[in-house]
Amino acid sequence: MPLKVTRQQILAFRRRTGELDQRLPAGKRSLRRAAWAGMQDSMPRAALLSIHARVEGATHVAWEDPSLVQVWGPRYQVYVVAAPDLPLFTYARLPESGKLRDRSAELVRRLEDVLQGGRMRDRDLGMGNGVRYATLTGRIAIRWEGARAPHVWIVPPPKITVQKARAELARRYLHIYGPSTAAAFSKWAGIGLKEATQTFGDLAAELIAVNDAHLLAADEDAMREPPAPAAPARLLPSGDSYWLHTTAHERALLVPNEKQRNELWTPRVWPGALLVDGEIVGTWRRAKRVLTIDTWKKLSAGARDAVVAEAETLPLPDPGEGMAVHWN
Repeated sequence: MPLKVTRQQILAFRRRTGELDQRLPAGKRSLRRAAWAGMQDSMPRAALLSIHARVEGATHVAWEDPSLVQVWGPRYQVYVVAAPDLPLFTYARLPESGKLRDRSAELVRRLEDVLQGGRMRDRDLGMGNGVRYATLTGRIAIRWEGARAPHVWIVPPPKITVQKARAELARRYLHIYGPSTAAAFSKWAGIGLKEATQTFGDLAAELIAVNDAHLLAADEDAMREPPAPAAPARLLPSGDSYWLHTTAHERALLVPNEKQRNELWTPRVWPGALLVDGEIVGTWRRAKRVLTIDTWKKLSAGARDAVVAEAETLPLPDPGEGMAVHWN
């Protein structure tokens, strides 16, 4: 019989595995834990704010730590990942066969000829957006600062097979997003449903059934644990892994109210998500040192103070002090 768990258990599990209840101590090990399922950085420096939500003392250059690297990761979005994990977020997505697999191999050969061990902006390579497909070989890293085109360079070939990389990516996904399904993994990773289903099949001995989905057996005890005290407030950026869900079912689990879901997962640029006492209770946007918050319910004075305190610690690169918080 499948293990039956409640919404509260699932959310508590995800906050726990996502390191959101209590910040990790500063250090490279903590940065890797924060990036366990990658940190989306398509909104410039979103990954920095994801680090800040999870690691003590994160400064505005935390995303540049040598232990981290940027890649075109799942769905060809910009991601910050731990350097040793680069193949998991790139090579793991290489199709088993077909034109895309052949094209990615041809592109990386052309890039090696052009780059000659150096770095260039992607727009100067003469390959258009197609250069992103080369990332599927596990040979490409990038540096994107937001305002300009990213620099691209070649890294050594992966020392892991595609199948092993994909299996580990699925483990990472289930640890952070579980319980979940092969179909949801397919959408999140940007890989074919056939490959995702095969990967879940390969991991069958490591999985348990939970509700109508699967969880790593190694995480069963963590799922059964009583919820830990949630952090008073976290300002999660656009695309943060806690709420980067790609299916309607998962979004409804996180935010039951449809109107509120539409305010968070908008058709255009997503706002940030306001997490208070373990629940998403609104959205936020920032312009320099002005933070505008739209709440979905009335917050207590203590909760508002916690949000303001969190806002004042955001590691912003622009000069200045303090943060003006506007409430809607």
